[in-house]
Amino acid sequence: MANAEREERPERPAESDGTAHLFRALGKQIKVLRERAGLSQKDLGTATHCGEDLISAMERGVRTPQPDFLGRADQVLDAGGVLRAAVDEVREALSRSRTRHPDWFRDFARVEADSVALHEYSNQAIPGLLQTEEYARAVFTKRRPLLDEQTVENRVADRLARQQIFERWPAPTFSFVVEEAVLQRPLGGRTVHVGQLLRLSQVGRMRTVELQVMPIDRDEHPSMDGPFTLLTPKGRSEAAYTEIQGHARLVTDPDEVRLFNERYGIMRAQALTPRESLTLIEKMLGER
Repeated sequence: MANAEREERPERPAESDGTAHLFRALGKQIKVLRERAGLSQKDLGTATHCGEDLISAMERGVRTPQPDFLGRADQVLDAGGVLRAAVDEVREALSRSRTRHPDWFRDFARVEADSVALHEYSNQAIPGLLQTEEYARAVFTKRRPLLDEQTVENRVADRLARQQIFERWPAPTFSFVVEEAVLQRPLGGRTVHVGQLLRLSQVGRMRTVELQVMPIDRDEHPSMDGPFTLLTPKGRSEAAYTEIQGHARLVTDPDEVRLFNERYGIMRAQALTPRESLTLIEKMLGER
């Protein structure tokens, strides 16, 4: 793809200091230990309180294993301390991970990583925090102008890395309002679409997440200006974030943030309840 766009992207710490190879090696070790123990990825996920997709991503070096996971996995796989030995290095890498993102996104990534509450409205695609790896790859592969293959993989890895926020404890409070039209769009094809709906069904059942669908048949709407995110960083005032046609903006002015809050509150009142939303998603899965 000689004519594909190459994104100007700062190196991640893991890329510049060589630790990316360390994490890929750690993933390979987890796989070898799992197979030696005769466990499937699903088995290991169940035993360590993780999803099968997460185990797969860690073994491929796409996701960084969390310190708590390494401790549990070391015991489950009878690794004799091999995985626990990497905990300090993993903690250091995670503390620097937010510099992984491009300059224009970095302020938001820093605020998001520290947030105790996060609320997002989406009208074009599934929110990045909820995307499967396959869905995220479809998003970046079809973007125009085209991105080259390495940039696509970088973007996918960065997006999946942000999802580690769900593994924090105490967990932040999450809520999402997603337009029904977004759920109907089979981005990436049928298999990717079904996998994404399954992911939404799983996330919607998490105690820390409120997922609501905005039905197409609503005859009024308080936010026709586009998607946005509301964030509350620990010990700081709430902020809003917008990203439209490549223009990113982190809003901290209290009066402007109040307007986003007002719109979001009205949308939540107009949307299906979380239970009704899960019922709709399950109905859509049954039809595919």
